[in-house]
Amino acid sequence: MILNAYYTLIAATAVLLTGRFLVSRVRVLAHFSIPEPVAGGLVAALAVTTLLHVNGFSLTIDAGLQDSFMLMFFASIGLNADFSRLRVGGMPLVVLTVVVSAFIVLQNLIGVGLASLLGLHPLTGLLVGSITLTGGHGTAGGWGTMLEDMGVQGATAIGMACATFGLILGGLVGGPVAQRLLRGLKTPGQASLEDSSGEIAFEQPRHTRLITADSALETLTLFAIALAAAHFLAGILTEALAETTVRLPTFVLALGSGIIVRNVLSRVFNVVIFDRCVDVIGNVSLSLFLAMAMLSLKLWQLVDLAIPLLLILCVQTVAMVCYASYVTFRFLGRDYDAAVIAAGHCGFGMGATPTAVANMQAVTQKFGISHKAFLIVPLVGAFFVDILNTILLSVFTALPFLR
Repeated sequence: MILNAYYTLIAATAVLLTGRFLVSRVRVLAHFSIPEPVAGGLVAALAVTTLLHVNGFSLTIDAGLQDSFMLMFFASIGLNADFSRLRVGGMPLVVLTVVVSAFIVLQNLIGVGLASLLGLHPLTGLLVGSITLTGGHGTAGGWGTMLEDMGVQGATAIGMACATFGLILGGLVGGPVAQRLLRGLKTPGQASLEDSSGEIAFEQPRHTRLITADSALETLTLFAIALAAAHFLAGILTEALAETTVRLPTFVLALGSGIIVRNVLSRVFNVVIFDRCVDVIGNVSLSLFLAMAMLSLKLWQLVDLAIPLLLILCVQTVAMVCYASYVTFRFLGRDYDAAVIAAGHCGFGMGATPTAVANMQAVTQKFGISHKAFLIVPLVGAFFVDILNTILLSVFTALPFLR
């Protein structure tokens, strides 16, 4: 069955409502701060997989709609990024970037080492490393073709399956990691729902924000400008980088365009940006994107993975949990913000930046806001990590003993 845009939207909202019901009724889901799209999406993915094996039923959603909501989410992050707030990121932003870079190297060393030990092609280890876990499905598709040319059979299919595994686990382990780290720590609490300006924070997606039709129209115009600029830049960069292996995802450009639009309008033309409306549209886009991503998961690809690959993926999951708990948390200050950042690192270290934000929102919705986490995690996860991952992967694939 192929769902057009309308039915895809209906299916996504059904996933979100199912997730909300489950999280509100199943105590363990709420206790470990499991994001609603992940909870509902897993149920939907299991149902689709069951129907496939019972009567051959398959489901294909409108990928264009899913990509659009992803771009709108990243544009909202950029439109919220006032330069005065970015300066506040300062040293923590640098520290998280270094911490994430070290983990990318560790992920690939674990992948390559275990792949060689288990008799697989060494480059297969990169597919069970940062290509899919830090990079996600898009990076898996791009590098899969290159690795097939280097002799790794079925690299693209393996990459997609590993990315699927990472997306699920990234959404499942982030909340429990933060929950454990928060024991004995002081949290802001629900009294911190409003920031210093009196606005409800982005970290609190469920709380009411007062907006008007005029502010919604003006904000949608900003989104349109940011997305149009991202599309324009993507065309230029694709042509300029055609002869290289460097690929800059469109969502990175959407984030950057949002930052530029926000700061040019507010600082040069003194335009007042309605942050409340940006937050609402951004949160809705994030939820719908994650629901559609979960709907498009092909869990049966995981069943087809060889036992050695599953073993490596399990080790990578343990490594992510330990690294976020004992390295990310400690280097970022061992406080409430650091615990939220650790949950976010689990999200984009195993899955994708939207998963990281969903992990953090699940925590902050329960324990209070964390401006620091929501400032630096999206920037590192959606921008710096892709650049760093590309550079480090280029170094690994150039090593002669991996060929």
